Amino acid sequence: MIQIEQYFDNQQWQKFVSASQDEATPLLVVDLNRIKHKYAEMVELFPTTKIHYAMKASPAVEVCQLLADLGSNFDCASIYELDRVLGLGVSPERISYGNTIKKADHVKYAYDKGIRLFATDSKADLQNIAKFAPASKVFVRILVQGSDTAEWPLSRKFGCHPEMAVDLLVQAKALGLVPYGISFHVGSQQKDVAAWDDALSKVKYMFDWLKYEEDIKLQMINLGGGFPSNYISEVNPVGVYAEEIKRYLSEDFDDDEMPEIILEPGRSLVGDSGVLVSEVVLISRKSRTDLTRWVYTDVGLFGGLIETLGEAIKYPVYTPKMQTASEKGTVILAGPTCDSQDIMYEEARYQLPQDLEIGDKLYWLTTGAYTNSYSSVEFNGFPPLKVKYID
Repeated sequence: MIQIEQYFDNQQWQKFVSASQDEATPLLVVDLNRIKHKYAEMVELFPTTKIHYAMKASPAVEVCQLLADLGSNFDCASIYELDRVLGLGVSPERISYGNTIKKADHVKYAYDKGIRLFATDSKADLQNIAKFAPASKVFVRILVQGSDTAEWPLSRKFGCHPEMAVDLLVQAKALGLVPYGISFHVGSQQKDVAAWDDALSKVKYMFDWLKYEEDIKLQMINLGGGFPSNYISEVNPVGVYAEEIKRYLSEDFDDDEMPEIILEPGRSLVGDSGVLVSEVVLISRKSRTDLTRWVYTDVGLFGGLIETLGEAIKYPVYTPKMQTASEKGTVILAGPTCDSQDIMYEEARYQLPQDLEIGDKLYWLTTGAYTNSYSSVEFNGFPPLKVKYID
């Protein structure tokens, strides 16, 4: 069983408890002050890097406004995210359109709004950008390794082979676009910092090939996101990632040839800011001799915990009875909906106190990222996850 001191000091924890005390559950409580500190840490660790917040992690107005005021740039995955940050007063120069899958009229819409930096990974998309966003800067996303060491690995949906990426950048120049750079993503909740080293070695080769063979001097590397939050598995602090990544870059590029570096943190900025408060709805066993309890809560896979799919992200789950319980036992944690897939953890063998009762509170820690934005609209009639912001 976890100890709350692993994640919060007493004063920090009491802020979450007080904010949720008289509120109906499920409720996500987000401490904006923790996001502010995380952003400041990221800027300090990467002082020469452009931070583009990956809005998909938490697109809430409250979060985006805070980061906008702090000077963050933004990575938008749709024109709807674009409209949100533009509406907050963020200038187009601080925004990149980072989704490689987009309608032609969405490309035009973004261009008309002032966006001039687009991601791509295919010939058809590149041609749309050339037609509807002329003379814009483009960066091509490549496929890289990292799935084996990321807790939320990425599929082959995004990116292309490095050889194809080179061809696309050559085509971009011919189409009147600016072949600006290369991007990659080593997987979300990436625990192995060496994944960036492997990716950067490919990028360096591409930079040199384009420079000497095609007379194209790329100007930017987008390192993506992937920095981890503090879940159950032990991870290195972001400072370790920063130190190693800066070393990888300095080994590949001289100071006078160092390209512009973009980072797209999402989970690492906002994950630790959230605590999802839930209530135990039912406790049962599947037979008279079953040693494992089924614990059903009022939040589940479809209410904000979709990243437990396949038991990929293992959230720390806390109940105050952990402080006094003398006995614990294995549980299966499941959600409230009438859907057999609404099970968060069956194989992970979570341990909860034996004296856990219906009506007890369960606190899901490190739930500030990919929870409220993933929550269903009204599956089984359940409303979207409520959020309360504190600072």
